[in-house]
Amino acid sequence: MPTTPPAANADPTDHDTAASEAKARLALIGLLIGALGIALSPIFVRLSEIGPVATAFWRIGFAMPVVFAWMVLESRSANPPRRPSTRRDYLRLIWAGLFFAGDLAVWHWSIQFTSVANSTLLANFAPIFVTLVAWAVFKQRFSRTFIGGLALAIGGAVVLMGESMNLSASHLFGDALGIVTAMFYAGYILSVGRLRAEFSTATIMTWTGLVSGLTLLPLALLSGESLAPPTLYGWAVLAALGVISHAGGQSLIAYALAHLPPAFSSVSLLLQPAAAAVFAWILLSEPLSFLQAAGAVIVLAGIFLARRGSR
Repeated sequence: MPTTPPAANADPTDHDTAASEAKARLALIGLLIGALGIALSPIFVRLSEIGPVATAFWRIGFAMPVVFAWMVLESRSANPPRRPSTRRDYLRLIWAGLFFAGDLAVWHWSIQFTSVANSTLLANFAPIFVTLVAWAVFKQRFSRTFIGGLALAIGGAVVLMGESMNLSASHLFGDALGIVTAMFYAGYILSVGRLRAEFSTATIMTWTGLVSGLTLLPLALLSGESLAPPTLYGWAVLAALGVISHAGGQSLIAYALAHLPPAFSSVSLLLQPAAAAVFAWILLSEPLSFLQAAGAVIVLAGIFLARRGSR
């Protein structure tokens, strides 16, 4: 009696599920590598020879040729991706760019009024706002495992930065700006997560970068900061910030948002302060204490738990 080939009984949805899981795994790897890329940005900002807002402008400026060339190559492919064509398309891309410009500008501004540790920690509270908006506005539901992972990862970030934090009434304004930074970045993550359902990574990075750059340039000029580093070394630092942290790290994050939930992605980005502490230890010879190392391990455990709760 002839037997039915196994393929004839295969459920097409099984293949689709396997392909989707493979894309999600690849996206997770990209997300974590992207987090490592943006974890280098505080190092580059520290090494920059010009002011913080001007540095943020050049972060976008040096990334733009890379992402624009990428978008042009995509448009010449055999199957070019969709391009923005309606007023609604452009408005959504503009909003994402404004959210990112606000994230950079307010974060750098907050550093002027509070400690770097306070500002960095509070800016990394973005996952809380992403989760709240996803629940309240987009009606997403989250498992207890995910919420536990979110709480654990944030707790790890607090432990990581705890030794450097300085709670003081004189820092309240700067600390408030750190919270606003988290809100701006949450808006960016949610915006890009929805845009990635329709547009390619290169398209989003090009248009949001253009809007961010045009927003940051007048802010840098109004702040009185010089736009020109005095040495070739200073230009090299800015180029590295733009190419590695923005064109590389931020693009990988945007790519991942097409395949991973924005709430989980924002939790995974808490890897950034942990990686930044390690990079500062390696590259700037800043000591890495036991509490910082413990905080980094707790952050990783929280990300792992949030991933289990996001399946």
